[in-house]
Order: sequence, then C-alpha cells, then structure tokens
Amino acid sequence: MALFMYMVVHPNMLFAALLMATIIILQLIEIFRFVSQTNRKLTRFLESVKYSDFISGFTSDNKLGKSFKDLNIAFNEVLEAFRKARSEKEEHGQYLNTVVQQVRTGILSYDTEGNVQLINANAKRFMGITSIKNINELIAINPKLYHSINSVEPGKSELYKGSNELHLTVQATELRIRGTDVKLVTLQNIQPELQQQELEAWQNLTRVLRHEIMNSITPISSLTSTLREILDHDMERKGDHYELKGEGADDLREGLSTIENRSKGLIKFIDAYREYTSLPKPKLTTVRLQSLIEHVAQLMKTELKKTSIDFHYSCSSEYLTIQADVEMVEQVLINLLKNAIEALGDTETPKLELIGRYDGSDVLIEVIDNGQGIIKEAIDHIFVPFYTTKRTGSGIGLSLSRQIMQMHNGSITVESEPEVRTIFTLRF
Repeated sequence: MALFMYMVVHPNMLFAALLMATIIILQLIEIFRFVSQTNRKLTRFLESVKYSDFISGFTSDNKLGKSFKDLNIAFNEVLEAFRKARSEKEEHGQYLNTVVQQVRTGILSYDTEGNVQLINANAKRFMGITSIKNINELIAINPKLYHSINSVEPGKSELYKGSNELHLTVQATELRIRGTDVKLVTLQNIQPELQQQELEAWQNLTRVLRHEIMNSITPISSLTSTLREILDHDMERKGDHYELKGEGADDLREGLSTIENRSKGLIKFIDAYREYTSLPKPKLTTVRLQSLIEHVAQLMKTELKKTSIDFHYSCSSEYLTIQADVEMVEQVLINLLKNAIEALGDTETPKLELIGRYDGSDVLIEVIDNGQGIIKEAIDHIFVPFYTTKRTGSGIGLSLSRQIMQMHNGSITVESEPEVRTIFTLRF
C-alpha cells in the first residue's frame, strides 16, 4: 500500500499504480478468505465440542500450509481425547446402571418436587409397581411405605413392615447434582435375615431349655425309680401297717431331699425364664448421667468395702443427660459391676472403673476391670439367654442387660483381653 501511494504521486507511474491496486485487492480478498476459513474451522471445532460430535476430523485443508496441518493435528487429538473420555464415561455409566439394577437392595432417588431420577427393579418390586414418574404416585398405591420413604431423615433409618415376606429398612441420604437437591433412598428387605436369626434364637433357646430341664428331670426320674425299688424290697407289711428298715429309710430320705433340691432348681430356672420374657416397658425420663453414676457407685459401696478393689468412677461432664428408665439402667450397671467384682477375685492388683462420657455422637457408660476377662470362644455367646461360664450363674444377667438396652434404643458391647482389660460399654 505504501508503494501504491508512492506511484500515485508520480504521474509517469500511473499504469504501475493501477497494477499495484489490483494486486492489493486480490491480496485483501485472499486474506479475507484465509481468515474466514480459520474462523469456520474454529467454529466447527467448538461446535463439535459443544454438541459432543467427536466423529468429524480436520484433514481436508492441509494444503493451506504447515501451520494449518499442525492445527488440524491438534484439533484431531483433542477430539480423540474427548471421544475416549465420552466412551469411558458411557461404559462407566452402563456399568453402574447394571450394578444398580442387579443389587438386591432397592434404590430410589427423586428431587425436591418428587420427580423420580433413578429407580431399580428391586425398588419397583418392593413398592409393588412397574413404573413411577413421581414419588407422590405412591400415596395411592402404598401410603404406609410412602410415609416411611418421605419421612426418613438423612443418615437415619425407618422400618416398614409389609407382608409376611417383606420387612424393609428404609435409609436415606441427600446430595446435590447439577444444582438440584436429590434424595437417595435405599430399601433393604431384612425379612430373610430376621427369619434366620429368629430360627437360630429359637434353636439356641430350645437347646438351653432342653439342657436345663434334662439336668433336673433325669435325676428325678432315676431317683423315683430307685425309691420305688427301695419301697418294694425294704418295706415289709406287719399286720395293718408297713415297716421300713433303717437303711432303706435313710436312702428314702436322701432321695426325696435330692428330688426336692432338683425341683427347686427347676423352679428357679423357670422363674429366671419368666423374668427374661416379662420385662416391663421402660418409663423414659431425662436423667443426669453424673447423678446416675454417683448413685450406682453409692449402692455398690458396701459390697466393694469387703474387697481390696481399687474403684474409681467419673463423668466427663455434669451436663450430660440420657433418656432412660433409671431403675432399669441401674439394674444393668449393678449387674455389670457385680460380674466385674467376681472376675477380680483372683487378681493381685484389682482395679474397677465406672466412666460416663460423650464420644461425639453417643453417650457412653463404661465398666472397666483388669480381671480374668472373657475368652475369645465365649465372647460371642455371653449375651445368649442362659449361657454362663459360672458354676452358680443362671446365664440371665447379661441377656437381660442387652434386652433392657435394646428397649432404650441403645446397645451393650464388650471388649476383653483376659487378665489385662475388659470393657462393657452401654451406648445411648
């Protein structure tokens, strides 16, 4: 353009100026075409990314120069990376969808308006439907299940009892996806597990009942037969009355005494069974943990004075409270402390602790001792009714304690390292 302006001001170069003007116009046209092609290429690439069209390639205009060839290669590599990422995403999505559909747990998710985002086959089966678009449709089909699903809080669970073959635990969590709040609900049918546990519980109870009853009935039956033989051989009729030899009378007296003792043992066992099966419903009140621990420690004071046990009790805060039936929880703690005192009988430096504390989620009461402890083989059975490792125990104390804690929506657990440390933990 500078050369063109130079030619214009010189009259003798007018033809050259016209020729230069033509060249300038052609160059401007070529530049416009070049820029337009570049813009079209960039637009096409960005549209491919925007609409996930990763099939197209950029190879047709390598003739425009090395820079365009390098640009085409770069575009193709980016599109190939996107293509692989989308393929992996689709495969992963298909895999997760297959897993969701195959698991035995029912899975359901819906947004704040009730629109169902995800539902698997088991969730449909539990809900008794073939398809559902909005969770509110369940109100007309199964209002009780709808209430359980809708009311369950994140991190907690609800129980739903349907037919004899359907007993669901409903659990939920909340998450945010693409700016939308979504509630994810799982439905687990625990009826088969409950039936299995119930069967095992009845088998264990029957085994214990059979053992205890046979221990009492067998000697009674045997002694009854023996006493009849004594009467047949050692008793003689003299006139209008019978006489029994001195030795036979002693045997008869001893046999009847044994029968009486075994009968009393059987009655005691039946009373323990009745106590286990007829616990009253707890009357829950707000209880200060520190007061509870101090009261239990005071109740055990007399018994602990008879021993050389180093006893300590404490509560991490005077403000900790629990919802409990005071008498029932005291019964549990006294039973645990008595067991600990027995376990410390042969320990050289016996130590016993009663501790109340908060672990961030639950209120705990711990009974800790360094006594003989519980062997690994027995630790899984100590809460089974009538199971005992003591010669004189009924095997009812710990099972009663577990039942009481379950009635308080709590739990009781044990950890034991024999001769080192045993911890019974009540969790509220």
